[in-house]
Amino acid sequence: MSYYTQDVIAHARQMDLLSYLRMYEPDNLVRLSNGNYCTKEHDSLKISNGKWYWFSRGIGGASALDYLVKVKGMPFTRAVETIEGIRNYKAPDYVPEKEDKPREFRMPDIMKYPENAKEYLLNRGIHPSIIDYCLCRSLLFESLKYHNVILVGYDKDGIARYATLRGTKANYKGEVPGSDKHFAFSISENPNASHIHLFESAIDLLSYISLDLYKGRDWEDDCYLSLGGVYQTKRKDVMPYALDQYLSDHLNITTIHLHLDNDEAGRGASAGIMAGLSGKYTVLDEPPLHNCKDVNDQLKMEIQNMKKEEINHEESTNPGSNAEYAAPDRLWRGEYAR
Repeated sequence: MSYYTQDVIAHARQMDLLSYLRMYEPDNLVRLSNGNYCTKEHDSLKISNGKWYWFSRGIGGASALDYLVKVKGMPFTRAVETIEGIRNYKAPDYVPEKEDKPREFRMPDIMKYPENAKEYLLNRGIHPSIIDYCLCRSLLFESLKYHNVILVGYDKDGIARYATLRGTKANYKGEVPGSDKHFAFSISENPNASHIHLFESAIDLLSYISLDLYKGRDWEDDCYLSLGGVYQTKRKDVMPYALDQYLSDHLNITTIHLHLDNDEAGRGASAGIMAGLSGKYTVLDEPPLHNCKDVNDQLKMEIQNMKKEEINHEESTNPGSNAEYAAPDRLWRGEYAR
């Protein structure tokens, strides 16, 4: 077995992954946008700002040495030998790529009557009142070409900067090209709110407000922000772009409620946010019920429970009635809202 001094190991760690791939595995490198890359072998392994993160496995690092050990499964000493060995050879010439201009955010053509979008959200359990609220405030649209649900995020000046997409005709999730995650979908009816509720997706955000509406609670006093997805991390120095931007634009926020998913990525992201904001804000970890993956799962489960309760009530007060059909219809129209 080979052994290396700390100086040799430190020297090996100086090579970052992007440089390594550019010089020695150029066919495995895929450019996504300015400064952002992935590998052809693993499209969920993203490289940016001198670091890399393999989202599907929840691991990351900064150096080519980390990559060879964690991704390639190479023994540590062999990985050091590989890095140090290739330094003895002249690397292929690298010609810097021409950087593209940032892609402009532009909304797709939209339907005049977004019936597919409304039906999709109703089927997810979203309360009719919050659907109407979003339509009236230009937060919700339906794309003309593909009939996708479009939920829009605005900056503090009211300019659309982000939009998340959900397919109504197929199982599709995406974002409008040029979307800036700093301005992810949010609802802030009260500009002076001190509490903000945080979610992984716009659907979860709408689901949480729907739960309040179905149970007769007032939701308009607080703010609500989606993150456009999270990845697993427990590092306290990693802050979601959307949250960082929102807190910068809304200095009145004092309390943050985390409603991230009940999976490894959601729990890890919650831990990272709590650690990073400790001492600056009151941060409360309030995930969905333990048997629900996310807030929308909880909403659908609680709707089913409300249906059962209504059916039981109808049958006890009016034996022989068609309660099993009446209750879902009442719920669909939002009649559980007080």
